[in-house]
Amino acid sequence: MPKPNPKRYLTNSTLLYFLFAAQISSILAADFHVINFRSPNLFPEGLAWDPTAQHFLVGSLRHRTISAVSDAGVVETLISDPSLPDNVTVLGLAVDSRNRRVLAALHALDPLPPFNALAAYDLRSGRRLFLAALPSGDVGGGGRPIANDVAADHAGNAYVTNAGGNFIWKVSPNGEASIFSESARFTEHPVVGDAVYSFCGLNGIVHVSKGYLLVVQSNTGKMFKVDEEHGTAREVLLNKDLMGADDVALRADGVVLVVSFNKLWFLKSNDGWAQASVFDEIDLDQDGFPTSVVVGGRDRTYVLHGRVMEGILGISDRENFTIQEVRSPKESQGENVWLYVMVGIGLVYFLFWRFQMKQLVNNMDKKIN
Repeated sequence: MPKPNPKRYLTNSTLLYFLFAAQISSILAADFHVINFRSPNLFPEGLAWDPTAQHFLVGSLRHRTISAVSDAGVVETLISDPSLPDNVTVLGLAVDSRNRRVLAALHALDPLPPFNALAAYDLRSGRRLFLAALPSGDVGGGGRPIANDVAADHAGNAYVTNAGGNFIWKVSPNGEASIFSESARFTEHPVVGDAVYSFCGLNGIVHVSKGYLLVVQSNTGKMFKVDEEHGTAREVLLNKDLMGADDVALRADGVVLVVSFNKLWFLKSNDGWAQASVFDEIDLDQDGFPTSVVVGGRDRTYVLHGRVMEGILGISDRENFTIQEVRSPKESQGENVWLYVMVGIGLVYFLFWRFQMKQLVNNMDKKIN
């Protein structure tokens, strides 16, 4: 039987430690996930994440479709609904996982006749479950309603923002639509009249499981907390306005993400969203005209660059679009510090252990010799 070689054991242990350290370094240097996908004249405005199928869903400015986009950028038409009026735009999307549905806010842009509805489709078969026409209400200012974004609660109710009239619709699980919240809070602040988003009021919306909705308003940069039962609203006091705010998403740790056409904000609140603070913000590619943000797999944040402004301006030769992972530099710094601390502590323990092992090896050598 061969004699044990303690020196070889020591060498192998050293190699294992450095492999561990190299793995930590690779985590620190990991590239952001960028998904480039192609679909002629798609110009997607809405983005959703389907956790059951592990892929993204995108709408379209030009087509009456909802498409699935894989991590590798493979595009597949999941839903095609030619029964909808011609040239209807598929704007906000939401996946209702509990009921295995995808919800789509539908709107006809000028100069088409007014059309606003919420459509619900089966996530797997693509079959339309209902098409709920949304009542006009009192838009005011001579404008017309714009069904913009949608969120779903745990009971299967859907909430749709009206960007043209600053109110929120509610659609029951079986497709009955009504005006849900017309709070005076939504019209208290002056509109920025010379901005590209001046026409757009209430926009992104997300449901919070504690019984309320968070809604952002593009042309004032404000955020509102809306009770899911009564529709009462109050302004969330922020440390800065979110001008041009378009979409909003909620992470599992309670951090809220708000995207505009050139920025992504990271917000947190310690009092149930009576007040909130922007603790980080990232400049985004304005040419890509980002319009939607979602939380995907492993709680990662993704922003859609759908080039929507090009589509609105009539450009017809675009087929390349992007879904890009975005991280908070400030959060990443904190995570990196802890990783370095772990490596440092591991190194201290390793060096102490190695010293002890060296003493043991020397003692064993003396006994063997």
